[in-house]
Amino acid sequence: MVTTIGVLGAGQAGSVFARAAIRAGYDIVIANSRGPHTLRGLVEDLGPQARAATVIEAGEAADVAFLAFPYAPHHRLPAAALAGKIVIDNNNYMPWRDGSFPEVDAGAATVHELRQRQLPRSLVVKAFSHIQFHGRVPARTPEDSVPALVRLARPRGAADRTALVVSSDHADAVAFVTTLYDELGFDTVDDSPLAASWRSAPGTPMWAMSVDGQTRDRLRRNLEQARRPRSRPVV
Repeated sequence: MVTTIGVLGAGQAGSVFARAAIRAGYDIVIANSRGPHTLRGLVEDLGPQARAATVIEAGEAADVAFLAFPYAPHHRLPAAALAGKIVIDNNNYMPWRDGSFPEVDAGAATVHELRQRQLPRSLVVKAFSHIQFHGRVPARTPEDSVPALVRLARPRGAADRTALVVSSDHADAVAFVTTLYDELGFDTVDDSPLAASWRSAPGTPMWAMSVDGQTRDRLRRNLEQARRPRSRPVV
């Protein structure tokens, strides 16, 4: 039976991920905040394994969900539709883009733990957060115009295969993402739980090497070298 991934967010990350997942044999139900009628062209381009839906419909149809938008405290996510399901969060904490969250700044929680609170009955997993969904900047060759999720993919066992991080409080979610990474052409480094996910955030050693990827061993070493930024008190 084919697994259906509900992609919530149809921007660059959502559409590139959907295309890669379809190539790996998954069905896609994709949604955005403006309604399925705005996704007609994208769905036609993605092909018969994709269809558009409302956010609620996509959540209900999904076996697994992919959240392709940043965290915000005011978001009202389809928690009931996603209850009991694996929810992949590819978000990163970027205060210059999304504003500051006192708990994250104080080191009391990661942004992915905050997402888990929004979806208390789901199995939230941080994944695909340090792979680019656009071309390399600056480009060196024509191939660099291809999104890194495709450009860096390699067959299992390839000497230059790179690895991606997964973090979750749920073993089933880690196992699913590990399989998905492999199908898309990447090895996995498990950096669970969600409380540890700051080690793969912007500004860390591993992040500095994310543009062109890093092997599993190098990624592990870079995660170990991460140092949590000096915290600020919650006010």
